[in-house]
Amino acid sequence: MTDTAPAPPRDAMTSARHSPPDPAAPANGRTARIRIGVTVVLLAALTATVVGTLRAGDNLGAPGRLLTGYGVAWTLFAAAVWTVRKVPARAATGLVLAGAAAVVLAGLAAPPRTSDDMYRYAWDGRVQAAGVSPYAHPPAAPELAPLRDDWLFPSRGACEGWGLHQTDSGLCVRINRPTVPTIYPPVAEGWFLAVHIVSPSDSRHKPLQIGGAALAFGTTVALLAVQRRRGDPQRAPARAALWAWCPAVPFEAVDNAHVDTLGVLLTVLALGTATAGARRGALLGAAIAVKILPVLALPGALCGQRSPARILRVGAAAVVAVALAYAPYVATSGTGVLGYLPGYLHEEGYQPGDVRRFALLRLLLPDAAAEVTAVVLLVLVALYVWRRGDPDRPWSGALLLTGTALLLFSPSYPWYSLLVIALVALDGRWEWLTVTLAGTVLYLAGRLLPGFPLQAWAYGVAAVVVAVGACLRSGRARRLSARGGGRPWLAARAQAAGRRS
Repeated sequence: MTDTAPAPPRDAMTSARHSPPDPAAPANGRTARIRIGVTVVLLAALTATVVGTLRAGDNLGAPGRLLTGYGVAWTLFAAAVWTVRKVPARAATGLVLAGAAAVVLAGLAAPPRTSDDMYRYAWDGRVQAAGVSPYAHPPAAPELAPLRDDWLFPSRGACEGWGLHQTDSGLCVRINRPTVPTIYPPVAEGWFLAVHIVSPSDSRHKPLQIGGAALAFGTTVALLAVQRRRGDPQRAPARAALWAWCPAVPFEAVDNAHVDTLGVLLTVLALGTATAGARRGALLGAAIAVKILPVLALPGALCGQRSPARILRVGAAAVVAVALAYAPYVATSGTGVLGYLPGYLHEEGYQPGDVRRFALLRLLLPDAAAEVTAVVLLVLVALYVWRRGDPDRPWSGALLLTGTALLLFSPSYPWYSLLVIALVALDGRWEWLTVTLAGTVLYLAGRLLPGFPLQAWAYGVAAVVVAVGACLRSGRARRLSARGGGRPWLAARAQAAGRRS
């Protein structure tokens, strides 16, 4: 016996064929075209704003102009994401891809403007191509003198200007911390070498920026694929746009070419395209061997797993991936493969006893207790994610733990939160983007407001927005659940809303 619905009467079919057209259909078509047009205009304005901001100057000479440009770009980004939500899925997907291409190409408009990390990337690639481990010698070492050129080691004129550093011996260098070895893990170093190998001679900063653009666009494609696999084609484009059009992507992933973007792509692939097994662990291990931050996605990747065998497969695969990445460098540099990483952590305030990075906790606790409290809170959140997280949405727990870590440690580098942006694009909880905004404001406006407790204010506002967003989502889930009653589709919707919050 089947549940086939009865066919409509013949008279009804005839009447339907000869009935006048529905006047709402053309209106809906016009509305969709208007929304598409508005989105295109907003994306064009966003692209132009990114180009204009990058050409306005650097963070030392023109922080006010940069901050204004960033503010305008973020406003246009928010408006574009809002308008694309109601655009039909196929057209919205095309807009996301076209907008992503335009935005990342805009990031190529100028050399790096707010970070000189890319110059170290270029040097590390050059050193490896010459058969030398990047962990063996600092850039200023005399052993590497034959590899120097006038781009990274200017020899003419005074050593003055953005991105230039002078060593005690008088050597002028574009590379930051020129007297210490590199800090970057081995998969990042492999990326630097690969970009160097395929780059034309004397191409300077462009290959790394183009590589950053390719990684950023590839992340957009991966996000769209993950969202479509989840069976929600209407929401997929708007979610992916949270990464694709976010101003932090052209500024940090492309113009500054931060290698964090490679770790972001690997994390998205791990959480979105791999099950909780060896493949997910290997991808996460590779991401951790780009930048350490993706380790915070590990509890999310394991959420809902109670089987020791499955947990071991993911963890062991991650450890093996990191070990294999380090192996070639250990063979040449031994224990020196950590490079300047321990010194960097000490310098940046993450060492025991230093609480510079716990701005919010220091408002409530003595300095001596802030660091311990931050660690305890992170452990508790990690346990919560592992025990209560949704295994069908591993990125949700990863976002909670990563975003919480950035709120607690309150770094002044906005590119640290590129991973948060991608996780927001997977999960939809846009309020976590305020963590990126907090880091951006702190990085650019610090010299404009000397003496003002900007760190606490910026991250405090972000924490409040995140908390309000969580309360609103929880309240919405309860209302949907109450209205659901005997209606299963409303109950399922409420359950999904609760998972997202």
